[in-house]
Amino acid sequence: MLTDYGVDDELVGVCHAVVRSIRPGVPIVDVTHGIARHDVREGAIVLRNALPYLPVGVHVAVVDPQVGTERRGIAVRCADDRILVGPDNGVLSLAWERAGGAVEAVDVSRSPFRLEPVSATFHGRDVFAPVAARLVAGAELLEAGEPLDVGELSTLELPAARIEAGVATAHVLLIDRYGNASLNMGHAELLELGLMIGARVSVGGPRGDAEATVVQTFADVPESDLLLYEDAWGSLALAVNRGDASAELGLKVDDELRVTPIQ
Repeated sequence: MLTDYGVDDELVGVCHAVVRSIRPGVPIVDVTHGIARHDVREGAIVLRNALPYLPVGVHVAVVDPQVGTERRGIAVRCADDRILVGPDNGVLSLAWERAGGAVEAVDVSRSPFRLEPVSATFHGRDVFAPVAARLVAGAELLEAGEPLDVGELSTLELPAARIEAGVATAHVLLIDRYGNASLNMGHAELLELGLMIGARVSVGGPRGDAEATVVQTFADVPESDLLLYEDAWGSLALAVNRGDASAELGLKVDDELRVTPIQ
């Protein structure tokens, strides 16, 4: 399960209870319930990153600012046989791309598996959790709702980095609790820029230019130095050893940065 519910009230516990009332003893992995409120893109990226490390099963993601509207609830079978359950607002789309693509989908908004009466504001409890539990218990996907053309599903498009004249223009996709800023660049862009471990780069951002070193891990630079590294999910990220890169550079999600090799 992945949501923006937080853990300070009963929402997550109730969803667990609904699942286990239908499928007692089923193991539940709480990937996170700390997605920023209503941040569909953050939820989609985190689910995509986590997916290869999760056992193949039924994955519920609820980041749903349009709950109670005409947006659909969906269950999607992926090419690797995972099933994703959640709102049709793009939060599942990066995950099904990572899982080889969506091969089958149903609209679960009026699923026979939902709890009645359905709250207009808590579909995690009344729709997504019971649908997921019944699928785990062995129900067929087509029993959970009306068939959908996978081409009609809502998708999320991330901004793309570009490299022109030896300068990369990138965007901040995520900022973690340490202040590390993940960019929409990876190893391929590093190679295209001709950067090796130990290289120096200029990073142009909201507060002007700063210099960073390309390294493998935080301690490869002195404390308080800026570094560019490949994070655990394969994205290039900016960090400060024992510090907070987002605070030091004044970074926010979606900020545009220029990464220039220093000759």
